[in-house]
Amino acid sequence: MLAALGLAATGCASNEFTRLGVPEPITEQGQRVLALWQGSWVAAFAVGILVWGLIIWSIIFHRKRSEQLPPQVRYNMPIEALYTVLPIVVIAVLFYFTARDQTYLLETDEKADTNVEVVGFQWSWEFKYLDQSKAEALEEAEAAAEAEGKEADEVDPEEAQPETLFSEVGTPDQMPTLVLREGDVVHFDLHSPDVIHSFWVPAFAFKMDVIPGHDNEFQVKVNEGTAGTYMGRCAELCGVDHTRMLFKVEVMEPEAYDAWYAEQEAAAEAEAAAAAEQEAADEQASEEAAEAAGSEQQDGGQQGRDEEEDAQGASSEEEQQDGSDSAGQAEGSQNEEAGH
Repeated sequence: MLAALGLAATGCASNEFTRLGVPEPITEQGQRVLALWQGSWVAAFAVGILVWGLIIWSIIFHRKRSEQLPPQVRYNMPIEALYTVLPIVVIAVLFYFTARDQTYLLETDEKADTNVEVVGFQWSWEFKYLDQSKAEALEEAEAAAEAEGKEADEVDPEEAQPETLFSEVGTPDQMPTLVLREGDVVHFDLHSPDVIHSFWVPAFAFKMDVIPGHDNEFQVKVNEGTAGTYMGRCAELCGVDHTRMLFKVEVMEPEAYDAWYAEQEAAAEAEAAAAAEQEAADEQASEEAAEAAGSEQQDGGQQGRDEEEDAQGASSEEEQQDGSDSAGQAEGSQNEEAGH
């Protein structure tokens, strides 16, 4: 068994037995994780065999043979030194390989073929396909600011965002699908608007937390010959529907992926054009409504002025009529007095 694990750890064999519960990795980074896992088991079995061997040897060769008391010693410096040094060596070796592989897994320097922003929310996922990573967009914005004579730290990361080419949003009832191409280097930016999630694809042999206010990133290189459908899920308890935060990962051959990608871009462009037309139509309708309201207000104002003028004219006529009547009555009274 130890020999089989040793061969598997060196890449000479890989099957369900030698993987010890780890799914077949579909990325180069996953292969590194599997090798570390198998190497840890080799070390564990080696230590176990040594310990159990010493226990069995002591039982067999140092069992009680007579009533005579064996020689009593207070200490054995070589053995006690071995007890101290050997665990330190084992832990140091394991720490070295773990730190080395962790550094490799978190490297994001290689230029990516595909950039995806993973948005984890309660309780599903959104996959945004970007024209570049967030780090690259920020670097470009900082370079542009420095070219204008500004400081790089004056750039707001929230404003220096890459362009979203198209996206897919899932729901708890409808799993979204993350589509990748064989042989691609894929860069992932992880973002959460609400609580902590964890982006886990078992076939990657890797997972990373999705933390509000702190975007994480990693990248993988998808192996050739891995076309197929794989499952992914949230690995962090995030609420009542945590178990429904599922998604699919579909790895396509290059030709099929290119056709799918072109189709998604065309659909996104058509949707953007339709949205722009609708927005223009809404703006035009708003302008027409505003013009109509202004025209009605103007007509209403003119009508009010006309009615006010008519009312003033009628009032003037009534006053003139009242004045004429008063004059007539006065003249009649004078005539009557003159007759007397």
